[in-house]
Amino acid sequence: MALNPPSMTISFTKFMELCEVYDKDVMGRSQVRQTGEGGRLYPSKKKSAAEKRRVKAVGGGKTEPAKDYKPRKDIGVQGAGRGTSSKREQQPTKERGSAGLTPREQQRKARAERMAAKSGAKTKTADELLAKKKKKTVDPNYKPTKASGLTRAERMKVHRKGETKLRNIFKDQETAKYKKETGADPDKKGKTKILSRVHKRMST
Repeated sequence: MALNPPSMTISFTKFMELCEVYDKDVMGRSQVRQTGEGGRLYPSKKKSAAEKRRVKAVGGGKTEPAKDYKPRKDIGVQGAGRGTSSKREQQPTKERGSAGLTPREQQRKARAERMAAKSGAKTKTADELLAKKKKKTVDPNYKPTKASGLTRAERMKVHRKGETKLRNIFKDQETAKYKKETGADPDKKGKTKILSRVHKRMST
């Protein structure tokens, strides 16, 4: 005995219910978003009186939950207070770089752009622009410094020894100059003056 196959027909009411479930506005979302009260875009996160921790003193050593904040005036506005500068500030009406141009210069620039578009001129890439820059060349007379073979401590010792010798030469020169100017040996003040001159010569 053959079994009758189940009927594949559905009622119009059932069909409309399925259409509502598979509505395109709902299909594009991972979940159905519920709106909050008072025109909010999202459910309110306001705590109940039992959950509130903010309290205020009412006298007699007693406290009670603090009052709620007043609702914002921009409730229900998408992105209120975040990234809405276009609604508060005047936005540019011309292309970037054209603000400082005179009307005549703007006409010339527009004409040049039209001519470039007609001729099929290609905008140069960064590689093409950098390719025309001159490469740094090495002086043919340059000779690299030969390695001394000394350690850093040894090099510093030689350097300090040379500076000491040069400082003594400058000191003798300035002392002789001082004696010639004053006709006497330098006193304490004179020695300070000589050392100042030596320091200045060493730093130049």
